[in-house]
Amino acid sequence: DPDSGDNGLLLYSLVRSQTNEFDINEHTGQIFTVSVAGKTGTFNLEVQAADQGTRRLTAQTTVSVTVDSSSSSNIVMVVLNQTINVVERRSAEVQRVLEDKLGWNVYVVNIYSKEFESKARSSTDETQVNIIAFDEANKEVPAEDVKRKLREQKGDIELELEKVFSASVSTAIGEAPAAPESPELVATIVLGVLLAGTFIAFLAYVLLDLRRKRKHGKQDLVKKVEIMEGIDSPWAADKNGSLKSLDKPEHMNN
Repeated sequence: DPDSGDNGLLLYSLVRSQTNEFDINEHTGQIFTVSVAGKTGTFNLEVQAADQGTRRLTAQTTVSVTVDSSSSSNIVMVVLNQTINVVERRSAEVQRVLEDKLGWNVYVVNIYSKEFESKARSSTDETQVNIIAFDEANKEVPAEDVKRKLREQKGDIELELEKVFSASVSTAIGEAPAAPESPELVATIVLGVLLAGTFIAFLAYVLLDLRRKRKHGKQDLVKKVEIMEGIDSPWAADKNGSLKSLDKPEHMNN
């Protein structure tokens, strides 16, 4: 919109809102996913742009979004000897070069560096780019095939990337991170650890209880012996069960 002021300020929205799957940045018009896990197919989104003038003008268009199921086992890591901030700015051009040299549709899954501190984002000289490729039938290309093609086209890819970054570029194939464990497996592992810890605690309690009983048993035995010897009590029971004094009769004193 060439107008200035409110007449030139555009805000974007989804007309037939599908906010369960998608949303839109009202200031930039960027569409992003909210939750499409387990869903595949093509979604047609009606996007509207509206200025903020007194007589609000609008325009609409249809955006088709295709969601493909993918497997983390087919993600390939390409390592570039460039800083992450530069690679992020040139990500679209990096994707174009890879598509041109590999002959497949390439999607950049993630761009990251070994250095996570913001102050190091421009100092680290190595950036990992995770990609996944799809063939003409829109099926995932196996990771080994992508790696083989990257090795074959290594020289041409580096020459094209040197034009993109205006610097010498070297590429390497890294090991993509393993897929996260399923929630069920994680829950099973945690439960196993808790059960093992509970069993160990129970076993320790039983052992301590046995030691305590043995100790007190010995003490009780000593007390019983002392009582039977008449050390602590002046009374004792005769064979018939009646009590008699342990003191000597008076005639015995004589």
